[in-house]
Amino acid sequence: MTDIQQIALKTIKGADASLADYAGKVVLAVNVASKCGLTPQYEGLEKLYADYRDKGLVVAGFPANDFGAQEPGSNDEIATFCTTNFGVDFPMFEKIVVSGPDKHPLYAALTSAQPDAQGEGDAFREKLKGYGMTPNPVPEVLWNFEKFLIAKDGSVAARFDPTTAPNDPALVAAIEAELAK
Repeated sequence: MTDIQQIALKTIKGADASLADYAGKVVLAVNVASKCGLTPQYEGLEKLYADYRDKGLVVAGFPANDFGAQEPGSNDEIATFCTTNFGVDFPMFEKIVVSGPDKHPLYAALTSAQPDAQGEGDAFREKLKGYGMTPNPVPEVLWNFEKFLIAKDGSVAARFDPTTAPNDPALVAAIEAELAK
């Protein structure tokens, strides 16, 4: 079991958990938010989970209010929003901090293990600057819906920027490659 798998977590309902609960499975950890322009990715994440869960994929949602205060709700409000609006059935965890000095130990470990994200992160950084925002520097999480692919052995296999859609061919190929191992 890796250090990442041993990090203490809480489910969105407050139960103790860790990624060790999914040992032997491929986990796609995603920091999510309910009031973001990327929020419709919930639908694609749920489809990805439905399509690949029987093959060993777990999508794990980590609500965070780090970017533009786009996840202001309580854990109960977030859970209700996700199930009501997107039929989310994949595991959701309590709201955490994913960037900066107070980031959750899971995200400290994920960003340390995989400092660079695949995708159009540079273009997204420029877009944020155009809105007068200062994007987080690498290796920090750039925005909501950044994706970390965790292999069956608990190692971080890949990282994808926020604009990488759940059905993006590169993400799907990476998931399929990890599931095949």
